[in-house]
Amino acid sequence: MTDPTPLPDTDLASSDKDHLLREDIRLLGRLLGETLREQEGEEAFAVVERVRQHASRFNREQDPAAAAQMAAALDDLSLEATVPVVRAFTYFLQLANIAEDQHHVRRNRAHARAGSRPREGSLAHTLERLADAGVDAGALAECLAVARVSPVLTAHPTEVQRKSILALQRQIAARLASCDRTDLTPDEAAEIDAALKDAILTLWQTRMLRPVRLAVIDEVKNGISFYDDTFFAELPRLYCRLEDQLRAAFPGREWTLPPFFRVGAWIGGDRDGNPFVTAPVLTEAMRLQSAAAFDFYLAELHTLGAELPLSQRMVKVSPALAALVERSPDHSPHRADEPYRRALSGLYARVAATARCLDDHAALRPAVAAAEPYESGEALRADLAVLAASLAANGSERLAAGRLRRLIRAVEVFGFHLAPIDLRQNSDVHERTVAELLARAGRCADYLALSEDARIALLVEELATARPLQSRWIDYSEESAGELAIFFAAREIKQRYGDGALPNCIISKTDDASDLLEVALLLKEAGLMQPGDAPALAMNIIPLFETIDDLRAAPATMARILALPGYRALVASRGDEQEVMLGYSDSNKDGGFLTSGWELYKAEIELARVFARHGVRLRLFHGRGGSVGRGGGPSYQAILAQPAGAVSGQIRITEQGEVIASKYGNPEVGRRNLEILAAATLEAALLDNENRLENAEAFYPVMERLSELAFGAYRRLVYDTPGFTRYFRESTPVAEIAHLNIGSRPASRKPSERIEDLRAIPWVFSWAQCRLMLPGWYGFGSAVGEWLAENPDGLALLQRMYAAWPFFRTQLSNVDMILAKSDLAIAARYADLVTDAELRDSVFARIEAEWHATRNALRDISGGAEPLADNPLLARSIHHRFPYLDPLNHLQVDLLRRHRAGETDERVRRGIHLTINGVAAGLRNSG
Repeated sequence: MTDPTPLPDTDLASSDKDHLLREDIRLLGRLLGETLREQEGEEAFAVVERVRQHASRFNREQDPAAAAQMAAALDDLSLEATVPVVRAFTYFLQLANIAEDQHHVRRNRAHARAGSRPREGSLAHTLERLADAGVDAGALAECLAVARVSPVLTAHPTEVQRKSILALQRQIAARLASCDRTDLTPDEAAEIDAALKDAILTLWQTRMLRPVRLAVIDEVKNGISFYDDTFFAELPRLYCRLEDQLRAAFPGREWTLPPFFRVGAWIGGDRDGNPFVTAPVLTEAMRLQSAAAFDFYLAELHTLGAELPLSQRMVKVSPALAALVERSPDHSPHRADEPYRRALSGLYARVAATARCLDDHAALRPAVAAAEPYESGEALRADLAVLAASLAANGSERLAAGRLRRLIRAVEVFGFHLAPIDLRQNSDVHERTVAELLARAGRCADYLALSEDARIALLVEELATARPLQSRWIDYSEESAGELAIFFAAREIKQRYGDGALPNCIISKTDDASDLLEVALLLKEAGLMQPGDAPALAMNIIPLFETIDDLRAAPATMARILALPGYRALVASRGDEQEVMLGYSDSNKDGGFLTSGWELYKAEIELARVFARHGVRLRLFHGRGGSVGRGGGPSYQAILAQPAGAVSGQIRITEQGEVIASKYGNPEVGRRNLEILAAATLEAALLDNENRLENAEAFYPVMERLSELAFGAYRRLVYDTPGFTRYFRESTPVAEIAHLNIGSRPASRKPSERIEDLRAIPWVFSWAQCRLMLPGWYGFGSAVGEWLAENPDGLALLQRMYAAWPFFRTQLSNVDMILAKSDLAIAARYADLVTDAELRDSVFARIEAEWHATRNALRDISGGAEPLADNPLLARSIHHRFPYLDPLNHLQVDLLRRHRAGETDERVRRGIHLTINGVAAGLRNSG
């Protein structure tokens, strides 16, 4: 890094709107360079700067000499000197991420100040589109009445950064933001500069890696932190803003939105492959969530008390508010004439008592006196509504429209449980547990040997009787006892915190109708399903279809289960709604990205038809990852590219790994991402983009054939090539990733080397580290080439599909993004780690040929567009960060080679893990 302005070269043409971004990057880079010099010495600073200059020149000019000079500078490093270099480049990439996020916020604010037309993805833009399409207020109100939008936070381990590091990054972001929004005096500017220096120094002196693996409760606490950062403030604001926009767009109608947008959670309830999620862990996860909600409510009530010192000598109050005041334990003479403060003191005391009762959690500020706890969140909301109504009725409506309005909405959305936790387990575990229950009760000696028809018949009989199978006097296997304990804990949690606390039970690897009936039976054993003439479920049973075969079978499976009168009655008890989860990650690993995307699309179409025949509302839950290789990519385009009828105003989407911090770590970025989900869902539900295509179904046979060809190419490489597993494990850091303490869940489902048993996360994460991103593009080039050989005049049709069909265009846009992040030259260095030269040369040659074929096919179909032509933000980001990413990859390869050769120095292993952290930061959506 140069002194004083070390960071990226900016002589390439850039628009003026990015000037402040470049300034921020220069500032943060200068401060990081100063910190490096102070803490590690002039020699370390000089090495980093020399490497940076060579890497920047290579990325700018593609000069091989610059690449060779960069490599020589890195190869000469001692182990002792390597770690500071890795840390310097890693921290720069993290700081560049902060600057980019802050620039997004800055540009959004600039558009707002300038009165620009609403931008795509905003609710204002959506309302304009709906009005232009002739959607009236009645249709919109009907949609919102049944709408459900829910991003669901999971603990899938691709977030390599510690919570302490993320907290420091938020401090730096806040300091940058304050520079934008204040006309600073010289002293104030100096103070911010000093604060930035201090934060970067603290960052440098903070351990980057976790010494031990995260526990599940650590993951729960990390998830809760995003409520403090973003969700508590921004979700209520989203509701209020949309209500105000609806009143402006459709005057004459009173808009009060139902709580259609909620954030969900898997953390603490997802047991699939994670033996550390137990009944006590689930209970503690809910307690921690609840305590966080109470802390927020108590702080807001305290602040409201300071904001509403209204005197009864100046204002009137409603009889209902007078009754609240009468019941308040606040009898201070200093507040005798301040009814709102006294009422709020009473509410505070009751909320504090509720926190003690439910969670054994003490309020930070003690209440004025003891009070009765609330029986439900709705009771608290009703009391808050009394304050709002009294203010509105007595000339103070504006005072009710701010913090009080948002708090009422928060209580409605978060309740006393904060976020609904989903339970998830593999169908094989449910199956074994049911088999043991049936055998130990003398009902069926060998359930596992039964045919599917026989299983269904037996389960239907058992679900119709109130007689339990489980007995407290029988000792069950550890697995079955653990599963039963989870369901009994779920019943206690629902009784304690309300039905909304644990609404869903998800079945991984669903492949038969009996999988759903087995869960219904386990729910019945725990008192969460009531048999009888009007059977009732207390939880939603949600099948998760993950593999290509399971996706293809999903419509038939759901048709069969919905045709069973007993199960159909259970669905009726849940409001005639049935959720189905579709797995993107495992289907991608199973069949490649193109086939996964197409099979998901077809499954949604057929499921919508099945559900329509049975009179059941379908809600789809999309198990998307962060990277394209796990079904990720921009959410707005992905939702709009869903087939017609697949959204219907209801959608749930997983938010995983590093994507959670990227989307929701910054409140303003989080606000934009929440708004995008709501806007896209309303557009997809009400505009039916796919139905407006002429002859859309004419594209389907082409897509079917492309998928078939891509599937063949992918399977031939990954599953049919002898030695490919060895190639993968030696050419990527998958083994080293497994020992990086980034999550509580093991990397593989079973103790084996097979790719089939490896989880999708380390599979994709590993390919990202070596800069191939193979799961996000492989097979497309071969598929297009073979299809064009069969259809010599077919390019024009593919180009029409790209121009007219949102699904196809989104698929190709994601490929474009992935190819831009990949680098064959760097990948070739990782391939050199494969010890079998013949295997290495053979496999890498195939990968290289497919990469070029895919890039050429993408160029031809898009009409020769430049890479990332429709994604200038990513193009800019790549320009800023790749000079800092390439040295990390170079060092990672060298350290992997030394580690695998038997070098036992702890600094080698630590260096590998630091480079993994740095590359992940540079790519952002890495796993």
